[in-house]
Amino acid sequence: MSNPLEDPFYYLHNFRQVLDWLGQRYADLLDREEQHFIRQFDLLPQAAQALLVRMVMRKGRHFRAGKLAYGEIGPTQAAVIPLLEHGWVQEQGLLTFAELFALLNKGEVLAAFEPWIEQRKGKKADWLPLLAAQFAEPRSFQQWCPQLEEPLYSLTIMDLCDRLRLMFFGNLYQDWSEFVLADLGIYAYEKVEFCAESRGLRSRDDIYGLVFLHQCQQAFEAGDSLHGVLEQIAALDTDNPWLEQRRAKLLFQVGQHCERIAELGLAEVIYRDCSYPGARARLIRVLERREDFAQAMTLALQAQAAPHSAAEQQHLLRVLPRLRRRLGEPAVPKPKPCKILRLDLELPFPQPLAAVESCVQQHLSEADAPVHYVENGLINSLFGLLCWPAIFAPLPGAFFHPFQRGPVDLHSEDFHQRRAELFAACLDELQDERYKTTIRQRYAQKWGIQSPFVFWNVLNEELLDQALDCLPAEHLRHWFARLLLDIRANRAGMPDLIQFWPAQKSYRMIEVKGPGDRLQDNQLRWLEFCGVHQMPVTVCYVRWAEQGA
Repeated sequence: MSNPLEDPFYYLHNFRQVLDWLGQRYADLLDREEQHFIRQFDLLPQAAQALLVRMVMRKGRHFRAGKLAYGEIGPTQAAVIPLLEHGWVQEQGLLTFAELFALLNKGEVLAAFEPWIEQRKGKKADWLPLLAAQFAEPRSFQQWCPQLEEPLYSLTIMDLCDRLRLMFFGNLYQDWSEFVLADLGIYAYEKVEFCAESRGLRSRDDIYGLVFLHQCQQAFEAGDSLHGVLEQIAALDTDNPWLEQRRAKLLFQVGQHCERIAELGLAEVIYRDCSYPGARARLIRVLERREDFAQAMTLALQAQAAPHSAAEQQHLLRVLPRLRRRLGEPAVPKPKPCKILRLDLELPFPQPLAAVESCVQQHLSEADAPVHYVENGLINSLFGLLCWPAIFAPLPGAFFHPFQRGPVDLHSEDFHQRRAELFAACLDELQDERYKTTIRQRYAQKWGIQSPFVFWNVLNEELLDQALDCLPAEHLRHWFARLLLDIRANRAGMPDLIQFWPAQKSYRMIEVKGPGDRLQDNQLRWLEFCGVHQMPVTVCYVRWAEQGA
């Protein structure tokens, strides 16, 4: 079958694939309820399996029978019988008024609750607060609406199914559409060799911890008491580094929220105990806002002595002069920035409208000196192709399922450290001509496979050949080493264009700025880096001819 979606039960095959995967990968960690569900699901008639999966994949837990009509399943009332017998679906489940309200259309609400509705011409949503206040007790659908002779089916195993999905994906923001996109060939993923030692979840406590952190995230997003949320987060006791990273990220998010609502004291407490990248810079900012300039200065000087990243280092260049002024200390002379070549162009305003980068590309490109619009795509792609084995190494906590475009710990501080020997082996090929062969072979072998570094929409054979011929291996080594220092910060900000002179085996990078545009922090860091290592880079400032002087 050329199109997997032509199989009416494609969604059921995908769900079974998840159960099989979990049964193989986490057999020793599944509890009795999960094991029982997987065994019993396999014994259900196909129609019952399909109906359950349809319900699981939809929003909510309550479904009117009329909304569960699927041609491939057949009569809903027959398919649901085994699910009712197992207790996985209820027919007389209790509904809050808000849940009922979501199931009824405007006419049905008006017919059932007309005596309590004063403004009948209003919007349906306007009626909810008033009605919900008058009907506080939950009831079954039949009790709420006896005039509607229609069964209501309620899932009782949604928590279990969410837990299985959480174990499979390692998160709940990915859903079953991942299978469809892969089946259709829209996305292709690297096949990572999984083994017991590479599992991110190593014990039942890890599963509880993952579910617990997800519940904490939900409580925070629902607006629960911040102190209560923080107490919950602190209650997690785990030795799993991946879970600790997730906890730190959640704490960082709560800290940022506290800053936004001016709860600076609480933000300070959070950031002091938060290991997430960027927390120290946020703490310095909070101390400064609280006018605790002495503490802010002490922490800023500590950071200056051992910065966590280039982004933090650049942040300190702005913060320290400000703090010195506040404390009455003498100013420290700024280091002179590296001189960057400047190119000023006056170009006709594009008709039809086109990106300023494309206009400069067209203006500068020549037959023997082609210009490519690559931005972050080229250097990242060359790095991703050369270092593919290190990036996709099946280390613990790196890969959870077959639909990952990169390792979970990509932005962790120890990402490089955990793979130091693997990256060293890849980068060692830059010592001779091996890297060119490796990159070309991987370009052919891995074409189209999802990667956090490779921009397949940017790469083509012509660009690849010109880059490998004209970019010195020494420059590639500098770029790749800088990427590994701070992947989150350094994967972006690279110059927009690159121009090659194949005959001379030389190149230059060009950062383009249109009228009124200015260099961003990450771009300044890359330009400074290129200047230090004597890499040819130019900043091109464009003005439109029609704008005059």
